[in-house]
Amino acid sequence: MTLAPRVVLVHRNTEYHELLARHGTRGQAAFFLAGRGRALDEVEQRHRQAEAALTEVAAAVPLDWRRAKVERGDLDRFLFTPQDLVAVVGQDGLVANVAKYLTGQPVIGIDAEPGRNPGVLVRHRPGDTAELLRLAAAPGAGGALEERTMVEAVADDTQRLLALNEIYLGQRGHQTARYRLAPPGTAGEAQASSGVLVGTGTGATGWCRSAWLERRSTLALPAPAAPELAWFVREAWPSPVTGTTLVEGSCAAGEELALTVESDHLVAFGDGVESDALQLTWGQTVRLRVAGERLRMLV
Repeated sequence: MTLAPRVVLVHRNTEYHELLARHGTRGQAAFFLAGRGRALDEVEQRHRQAEAALTEVAAAVPLDWRRAKVERGDLDRFLFTPQDLVAVVGQDGLVANVAKYLTGQPVIGIDAEPGRNPGVLVRHRPGDTAELLRLAAAPGAGGALEERTMVEAVADDTQRLLALNEIYLGQRGHQTARYRLAPPGTAGEAQASSGVLVGTGTGATGWCRSAWLERRSTLALPAPAAPELAWFVREAWPSPVTGTTLVEGSCAAGEELALTVESDHLVAFGDGVESDALQLTWGQTVRLRVAGERLRMLV
């Protein structure tokens, strides 16, 4: 007997949920905001919009299919199966949050707040869900899967981190980080900086693009599906023992960017999630490269 498809609805708590969790009641949350010249109305309106989108997407799942729902904060404890269809209802960043927990399952990005999100990864509307699920469940029925490159960091003690947008390496508090950076084909350079960003083509629309624009770089940023990474050193500081000549570049598939720690403690985290970080100590080396895993987005 063949099991019916399982749809996993991925969402995140709204700002309204967070205010209630912090202040206990709606009245207390409204009082807190009023004291700062703000009103709860906009937060409530966005909350209702997000809840309505999630409800509409859930209602589009066929009655004879299995379903599950997981909030962003529980992703690290949720068990995805290879046969799942994943519907992410929220912002672009939520797709990045879930990507590292997947192993090739089709992902449908659904924009819960059209007009507020860039729509790079959440391209679809809640009303399209039924048709999108039909396409995702029947390969070859007309739906196209776009594969996006991911980046991995592997430390010499086997710690491993996977990300869709970018990986940041540096001090947790963004103070000066000291390390030796060795891009492909170079002898390397000792550096002191605000950290290193290593991003994919998807990340080239976010934090890496910010670094690229700020320095007016001429480096060609990779496309989302290209098996290539771009890297940037943030605010490298010259001194008698640290240099600033190796501050940006790219890594093709099969190449690695190596970083050897020369501080007491550095971290590496992906896609802005600082709570899930590699812990690196003096003398350790971490290698960054194109990951074998890819995110498969239904377009």
